[in-house]
Amino acid sequence: MLAAHAIDADFGTLSDLIRLHAAEAPDRVALVDDTTTVTYAALDARADRIAAALQRDGVLPGQAVSICGAASVEYAALFIGILRAGAAVAPLAPSSTADGLAAMIADCEAKLLFIDAEVAAALHGRALPPTYALDDHDAWLTPPGTRPAPAAIAPEMPFNIIYSSGTTGTPKGIVQSHRMRWPHAQGMKLGYGPDTVSLLSTPLYSNTTLVCFVPTLANGGAVVLMRKFDVGGYLERAVRHGVTHTMLVPVQYRRLMEHPEFDAHDLSRFVMKLCTSAPFAAELKADVLRRWPGGLVEFFGMTEGGGSCTLVAHQFPDKLHTVGRPSPGGDIRLIGEDGVEVASGAIGEIVGRSQSMMNGYHGRPDATAAATWTSPDGHSFIRTGDVGRFDDDGFLTLMDRKKDMIISGGFNIYPSDIEAVVAAHADVAEVAVVGVASDRWGETPVAFIVSRGADADTLRDWANARLGKTQRLASVVLVDALPRSAIGKVLKRELRDGYSPLPPSRERVE
Repeated sequence: MLAAHAIDADFGTLSDLIRLHAAEAPDRVALVDDTTTVTYAALDARADRIAAALQRDGVLPGQAVSICGAASVEYAALFIGILRAGAAVAPLAPSSTADGLAAMIADCEAKLLFIDAEVAAALHGRALPPTYALDDHDAWLTPPGTRPAPAAIAPEMPFNIIYSSGTTGTPKGIVQSHRMRWPHAQGMKLGYGPDTVSLLSTPLYSNTTLVCFVPTLANGGAVVLMRKFDVGGYLERAVRHGVTHTMLVPVQYRRLMEHPEFDAHDLSRFVMKLCTSAPFAAELKADVLRRWPGGLVEFFGMTEGGGSCTLVAHQFPDKLHTVGRPSPGGDIRLIGEDGVEVASGAIGEIVGRSQSMMNGYHGRPDATAAATWTSPDGHSFIRTGDVGRFDDDGFLTLMDRKKDMIISGGFNIYPSDIEAVVAAHADVAEVAVVGVASDRWGETPVAFIVSRGADADTLRDWANARLGKTQRLASVVLVDALPRSAIGKVLKRELRDGYSPLPPSRERVE
């Protein structure tokens, strides 16, 4: 088994592994979407034609090719073909504004662009690189049977350029190398193999998705792609395809576990369920462990890389309130406002280093430098912007985003602490707490709540009776839904920006 031997090497490429799988098991299924099923032989041949067409059009190794559209077999095949040509994939979020998309296309210096019909309409009339339809570009391809010239791929060459979500400002292009992706391809000991069937309902422009997409294909498994997540559709596909692995964000887990017919579905083939990208409540993890077969692993980290933490929830059910221990080969530290490591047991900003570190922000050495902390021994760490604390067993408890911490009357207040109290009310479906400007306190907490029936004053009074004096809510705002990014992160900036300040007479009273 050449593929099994190759994946144990110190370095390799996803494209080469797919070629080996195609030679060893040509009829094994590689990709599935709602209309198309593709074998490894067909994926390998398609990737060859894509790579050859890119080379014909002058795309050089290391240059970027952008894709923007919903997840599909065509999208995934383009991804592999771009890698085979030695180019970097620059996947973009279709939910971005037209101005945002145009800026990202220009920023990554994309040589070609593949978009679906909806994105094409949004970008109509703008200056773009040569552009092709994502779902219908056969005429662009080289003839069947064409083989590209071999591309020499060095470990430090860019694998992809992923743009930050933009939830905290202008998106930045995060350059990830083939070296960074290789440990993902090796599967991180999470049970990937030729019998793996991974169901992915998050978008292919997200690092969240790639953490499962890459090892599934690298190990010869099948990837089942959903264009858009819905609970019924997810459960139906999971049963029909005999799914063994999945990557979901916390809000998807919550919606699945709340579905009245969840327990009626046979999910017994599941081997491993993964989660990342947003805070994952301990009680929700416990519910998943009770009712959903297979293991549960939570990853904490950034697209930028650096250190990460892993919680193998089924092995440590008493640590569900944490995000686990530092992943093998990683170095996670906590630093204070002064840039000095904090004492054991103290709260600090999380910084990390490992093999999985970005090359940097594309064309932004200033931003790369700002995201870097240098230790006294001269090593570079990525600053996460998250605040946490290690317990005596080395497990990391995540407090909040540093930028979301509320400084009220001189006290540091962590919204997650308030959210945990408010979420305990039976009528609270979801809650997000932000700090808003206050003449009296500097900042003061406000809770945005999706309520199952209770009114705002009732929820505010109930919560304030259980919160500390400095934590008490100035206001509760009822909303139909919390604003979220495509991968489930609550957009707290939108909540803050849309909030109308209270008059001083209505601010919280201690």
